[in-house]
Amino acid sequence: MNKRGRGRIFQAALTAGIGILVALFLWLNGFLAGWDDRVWDLESRWFAETGAHSDEIVLVLVDQKSLDWVQAQLGLSWPWPRELYGAILDSCRRHQALAVGFDVLFTEPSSFGVDDDQALGQAIASLGRFAAGSVFPGRTEGLHRQWPPDVPLPSPRFSKGKGGVALPFPIYGSATMPIKEVAGPASILCNVHQDPDRDGIYRSLHPLAFFDHQPLPGLGIGVYLAAHPESRMRWEAGSIAVDGKTIPVDPQGRTLLRFRGPAGTFPAISAASLLAEELALREGKSEGLQQGGEKLRGKYVLFGFSAPGLFDLRPTPVGGIFSGVEINATLLDNLLSDDFITRVDRAWELIVLSLVILLGAILTAFYTGPAALTGLSLFFFLLPPALAALYHRQGLRLDILSMESGLFVTIGLAIFLDYLREGKRRRFIKHSFRHYLSPHVIEQLIEHPEKLQLGGERRELSIFFSDLQGFTTISEGLEPEKLTGLLNAYLSAMTDIILEEDGTVDKYEGDAIIAFWNAPIDVADHAVRAVRAALRCQEKLTELRPLFKEQYGHELYMRIGINSGSAVVGNLGSSTRFDYTMLGDAVNLAARLEGANKQFGTYLMISQTSRDQIKDAFPCRELARLTVVGRKEPVLVYEPFFIDRFQENAARYRTFDQGREAFEQGRFEDAFAFFTVVADQDPPSANYLDKCREKAKRDPEKAWQGVWSLTSK
Repeated sequence: MNKRGRGRIFQAALTAGIGILVALFLWLNGFLAGWDDRVWDLESRWFAETGAHSDEIVLVLVDQKSLDWVQAQLGLSWPWPRELYGAILDSCRRHQALAVGFDVLFTEPSSFGVDDDQALGQAIASLGRFAAGSVFPGRTEGLHRQWPPDVPLPSPRFSKGKGGVALPFPIYGSATMPIKEVAGPASILCNVHQDPDRDGIYRSLHPLAFFDHQPLPGLGIGVYLAAHPESRMRWEAGSIAVDGKTIPVDPQGRTLLRFRGPAGTFPAISAASLLAEELALREGKSEGLQQGGEKLRGKYVLFGFSAPGLFDLRPTPVGGIFSGVEINATLLDNLLSDDFITRVDRAWELIVLSLVILLGAILTAFYTGPAALTGLSLFFFLLPPALAALYHRQGLRLDILSMESGLFVTIGLAIFLDYLREGKRRRFIKHSFRHYLSPHVIEQLIEHPEKLQLGGERRELSIFFSDLQGFTTISEGLEPEKLTGLLNAYLSAMTDIILEEDGTVDKYEGDAIIAFWNAPIDVADHAVRAVRAALRCQEKLTELRPLFKEQYGHELYMRIGINSGSAVVGNLGSSTRFDYTMLGDAVNLAARLEGANKQFGTYLMISQTSRDQIKDAFPCRELARLTVVGRKEPVLVYEPFFIDRFQENAARYRTFDQGREAFEQGRFEDAFAFFTVVADQDPPSANYLDKCREKAKRDPEKAWQGVWSLTSK
């Protein structure tokens, strides 16, 4: 393996190691846990969808409509007498509900008397399949420290699996139990005390708790057990099994819910409609009565509160006003569907995190350059969310922010190292080609050694600046040896033409060629020679382009700017080191014209002074009145051609001229029409179209000067 390959491997190892360490530090210390919860909330909203068993669950809700109806029709304010709850249970029994669970606390005798409690108890006994959500356990508070003797113990359907100690499920030291009229006939007693996550959001709950060594399932599970008396519940340290269905639990004994949608996802019936139907039937008024209770037939029914004034609304990942009974319904639905969310095993999460960061480090080490690194950065920053979505579909929660942080560090380091490496590569290229001189300069120095002295003279020059299009991308994709070979072949071909036209190569700056005419020897037609050299260079590059593509995998395109004007030329530098070079405003303008080609989609641009000097030697078309950076006055710029090329496209260039003239006169609609005709064949016309759209929106109060302004070099 060569040195470069070993360096890439070292970079990958270094950046991956640092990225993984940062990710582990953040992950193990829980610094991003709160933000991971918020990301999970987004996932829960995005991927919430009604489960296959959601239609087996019906909610009966005491909503504001129910409170108003009871007040208006029965003259009863809140809290209701328990006889009304009994009427709702009778309606459930009449319509053959599969089982009923009440998310209501009946821990104190009714204020309406013993008969009121007995009426509720008789309704529970008549129904027979009733889960009482009336046990409210606590750590220290509560009326009972032991299981009350008048409350039946849970049936033997609960059992402990291998290693299934009560932990990690919560163990309460006290509890407030339901009155005997409710606890006695109930099929099962359930825990309705649930704590939110650390930020107050209800993402998970305890499916099982213990009081006085007795198991208390959550209400959602309790309703299922009430509907299936033969069912068994078995718990272990990491899961709960109910009829072969698994409820995963974390080390804190909580299970993560798969929410089906926002509040109102489960079918719901207002308690008022059931009361109205039941009371009417009791009075023998069945004729014309709408049987709304038919929706209860064969369903799991959960009863609870949704009226805002009853204070049973909780924030969840899918909504800020989720009633407590809907959270219990979600638990039941997940049990029926057997699709609870499980957190990814920590060891596997560590493996995924490390592999993703390592892959990012390897690819960013071997695929460098702005385009490659931008693409890889986008890919890897989107990869963790894609993985999280994939895992979510499989019922798994994968936290991704630690992974994202590690990738950010890894890719950031790769970009920084590439920046340092690019600087080194550019210095290598500049050092290799900076001292090329024209043979004419050497001849002058042999004949006139005094010219080696420092100093310069002002002369009229034609100045040539060229640069390769997209050279940075090309250089990043080639080994230094191949890059050197490509540059040698390209620069040799271009330099030969410049020297054949009696030009002087000032210097090479990487892929850029800087040359001038009329110094140190006199060249009378220096502008003509400079333009001819440029046209010949473009022809030669067109000839070489397929060869470069075949040998180096890249096509080369060169932009050239030419200006004629006064400049200082001579040996400039220190007493120990100097170059034969030029300085002056005319030099700067030539450099600006080279870059201005980008604005027009051209590859050769000359100034007005060069155009005046070449006269009729080459046909030209006027491109624009241009203001460049560093100059206030506009410059007329042209594109020259060989005569045969110009004649081939004369019609196109005439149309362009018509459009340009309309543009400069401020007739943008006319200009747009002309440029549209030839835009697909003529890059300057296509660029003028964009300019027309821009200028058509200009402030009408501002006078139009017909000038194309460059805001960058």
